[in-house]
Amino acid sequence: MKKFFRFSLLLAIVAMLAGTVAPAFAQDPTATPFEPVPSEEGVLTIWINLERVAVIEEIGKEFEAKYGVPVRIQTMGFGDVRNNFNIAAPAGEGPDIIIGAHDWIGQLYSNGLLAPIELSDELKAKFDPVSLDGFTYEGKLVGLPYQTEAVAVYYNKDLMPDGVPATWAETVDLAKKLVADGKAEAGLGLNPDYYHNHALFTGFGGGVFGRDEVGAYDPKNVLLDSEGSIAAAAELDRLVKEGVLKDGLGYDQLRDLFKSGKLAMWITGPWALLDIRTTDIKFGVAPIPMMAQTPKPFVGVQGFMVNALSKNLLLAQAFLTEFIATDENMVKIIKAQPGIPAYTPIIDEVADADIQGFAASVANGEPMPAIPEMSAVWNSVGSAITLIIQQKEAPDKVMTDAAKAIRDEIAKSN
Repeated sequence: MKKFFRFSLLLAIVAMLAGTVAPAFAQDPTATPFEPVPSEEGVLTIWINLERVAVIEEIGKEFEAKYGVPVRIQTMGFGDVRNNFNIAAPAGEGPDIIIGAHDWIGQLYSNGLLAPIELSDELKAKFDPVSLDGFTYEGKLVGLPYQTEAVAVYYNKDLMPDGVPATWAETVDLAKKLVADGKAEAGLGLNPDYYHNHALFTGFGGGVFGRDEVGAYDPKNVLLDSEGSIAAAAELDRLVKEGVLKDGLGYDQLRDLFKSGKLAMWITGPWALLDIRTTDIKFGVAPIPMMAQTPKPFVGVQGFMVNALSKNLLLAQAFLTEFIATDENMVKIIKAQPGIPAYTPIIDEVADADIQGFAASVANGEPMPAIPEMSAVWNSVGSAITLIIQQKEAPDKVMTDAAKAIRDEIAKSN
């Protein structure tokens, strides 16, 4: 009882202090009181958000039938899985498995809370390499991916019957023409945050962090004031000056414009699909067109992670490799909440034309950095992009200022 009281007190403190620097659309908080269902020897415990509970319960019954080990599931908001796990696991109150995002792993693995996952070469070959890269930290695979996501271009087929042009320059010219001809109120929609703009920055030769000798993101090598990143910022500035991008349009406003048929193209992710499908708009999804270099959108990866302090490490490993990583069960998981499968053998079975468009974007992308230093990026670069779109400061100055702020914040944390 005393142990549980201490843990509950810690959770209360975390609830008061916790904040987030991830993009706003990634949040799914819950205000319900939390009582942990921890790992227990001989019972496999999983913490999960609500959307896939039914299918994981079904897979859990298959596991119990083979091994005689029941699977116990506790649900909570998506973001709460990480927050609660980060406190519960060190106190011995964590589950055996959690389901969450790859950009959690930097913090969780650094805190000693994630166990490596062993996959045979044959099984590893069935996963999209980008998804495995996303769940790899310090050379170790610490998550089993099931779904990926990246931004792509939604386009209005009535306004663009030939689809999205092959190059960025042609796409911008078409966007300007549609507005000039009075066919669209806005030619292109792009959220004023770094997540949505990363593809533009990489397409112009910039980015956020460089890579080290083994290909991992290097927080000592900030690229946001590089020649390529400043060129990307200058392109944003040009798009505003030429009327392609408009100030004051965030996610909700862009969504409503696209759904009303007044926005020709919108760069965002698959989370908008279900909403757009409620309208009569004829639309398609295409990868972001070629720039000076191939644009590389951030790829987010969802997956299963194993508690390093679990009392059931071998059972957790068996659950993932024998029961999750199968054609039949991966199909069930993806169909429970449509997305881009990380498990490639099933993509033709679960992916319609829209999902295929996002899958092509993922193939061009790179994992969103999972390193803790990424927390220094979102606000600084988001503010810089907003200043550019509002035409308040020169693009080279705001990027230089943002890069300096990020370096300073990283230095303080080390």
